[in-house]
Amino acid sequence: MTTELRVLRPDDWDKWYGKLELAFGGVAESPEERSLWSDLSEHDRFIGAWDGDDCVGTTGAFTFRVTVPGGAAVQAAGVTMVSVSSTHRRRGVLRSMMRRQLDDVRSWGEPLAVLTASEPAIYGRFGYGVATHQLRAEIDTSRVRLSVPEGTDDVRLRLVVPDAPDVRDACEALYARQVAARPGMLERRPGWERLPLLDPESDRKGSSPLQCVLAERDGEVVGYARYFNKPEWDSAGPAGTIELRDLEALDPAAYAALWQHLFGIDLTSTVKTHNRPVDDAWQHLVSDARRCGLSFRDSLHVRLVDVGAALEARTYQAPVDVVFEVEDAFCPWNEGRWRLTGDAKGASCARTADAPDLTLSVRELGSAYLGGVSLASLAAAGRVRELRQGALAEASLGFSSVVAPWLPHGF
Repeated sequence: MTTELRVLRPDDWDKWYGKLELAFGGVAESPEERSLWSDLSEHDRFIGAWDGDDCVGTTGAFTFRVTVPGGAAVQAAGVTMVSVSSTHRRRGVLRSMMRRQLDDVRSWGEPLAVLTASEPAIYGRFGYGVATHQLRAEIDTSRVRLSVPEGTDDVRLRLVVPDAPDVRDACEALYARQVAARPGMLERRPGWERLPLLDPESDRKGSSPLQCVLAERDGEVVGYARYFNKPEWDSAGPAGTIELRDLEALDPAAYAALWQHLFGIDLTSTVKTHNRPVDDAWQHLVSDARRCGLSFRDSLHVRLVDVGAALEARTYQAPVDVVFEVEDAFCPWNEGRWRLTGDAKGASCARTADAPDLTLSVRELGSAYLGGVSLASLAAAGRVRELRQGALAEASLGFSSVVAPWLPHGF
């Protein structure tokens, strides 16, 4: 078998995307979803593996800027739509696409590659490490109460049409104000404002159309929540569910007012959320966290394509001066010793011949990069080795983040 890798041609997109859908179970997406991904696809950054005229593998990379500790937005390739046909598995197709893609990302001058994984076990061998997690909850609002801060009652709430242009623009402007405050968040380029509004009827499964409530103060939008209402009844009466899609707020009072609204919607007794930061503040407002059905799962996987540039692009919570011995068999240009010197004002990272303080693979650097996974915890698992006493504590503290990193939506 011989496969050819080539950059996606616009007229091949439908065939290419159809093979992606087939690899993910063969269920066609709604016309709305297909149209969105067609419009967002950057054909010159997408790759197909072809066996003759048959597309047998797919992958792509969106152009992103992701927030890193310190608030800077760093160029990153958002790896997406990865698939291999069932007829061509175990033949090196995926590896060849990952090889080509990371070489391309390096040539584009992007120090990071990021992805979300349908199967997390796949990507570690290509140097990706789990860097963020998402909090999930199923809150029993019939038994859990909120304790809200002063000023919550001063916030005006207004139900609006989610995709009305003025509403969409106000929510996007508020989201943009939040991006620099939390590592892992993505700047949304033109066109991506459509993603959180995607609402094909075929996907609702008994829920309402997407709803939106704005939080306002003195005529200014200070928060919003988008959600679905799924009416349900049991033997005791109404037992509907609110499924939260996204929520952003500029201050504690607006934030609490939005959660108070979700808890108080008539004929409902549950609020479900599938993707919130692991340090989301509502956990400190509820009367009983045990009745909130808390769980979490992996979210953003990070790969340092250029170790030096990536480590220089962020700041550090405490001063660090550490020499890393980095292993990276898949991208050997990263292998070797790097001296990282940095603090809250900036950093430098360069090749060195000095003795190493810590040894680890690029996968562990990816996990720790956004500050949500501790180097000390990775060391406890045998994934990081300390060669200079004290270096692990120094680096772990320096790499930490004041707030948990979080990816607000997939791609």
